[in-house]
Amino acid sequence: MDKCIFCQIASHHIPADVISESDDVMAFADINPATKGHILVIPKSHTTNLFDIDEALFIKVLQLAKRIVRIMPEALGCSGVNLFHSAGESAWQEVMHFHLHIVPRYNKEELRRPFVSTPANKAELKEIASALSQKLGNK
Repeated sequence: MDKCIFCQIASHHIPADVISESDDVMAFADINPATKGHILVIPKSHTTNLFDIDEALFIKVLQLAKRIVRIMPEALGCSGVNLFHSAGESAWQEVMHFHLHIVPRYNKEELRRPFVSTPANKAELKEIASALSQKLGNK
């Protein structure tokens, strides 16, 4: 994956401000931060997104994210955090290498939600829940 910017960061061919690194995962500062302290956590091996990441590797990404989130309030003074992942171009994925955003949140900041919630149709909710449950083998 020579053209993948995150693969190049993971292999240290492109410099990054690394927060933590193991054999499998890496966390580094986002160069276009949504807020102060915005961090990306990636698997070091190439995988595109949530649709194809190996579960064991996904757990390692989440474990590192959890470790970072725990220290953010004291280290950065944030009062909350958002975890964000985009899977696919229609979900705003721009870099086709799995990455989890950790976005620290601060009181009175200007960052807004990327979507607007609307009340759901109750019949549609039941239909969606049923379809997903059946595909999981629950019904």
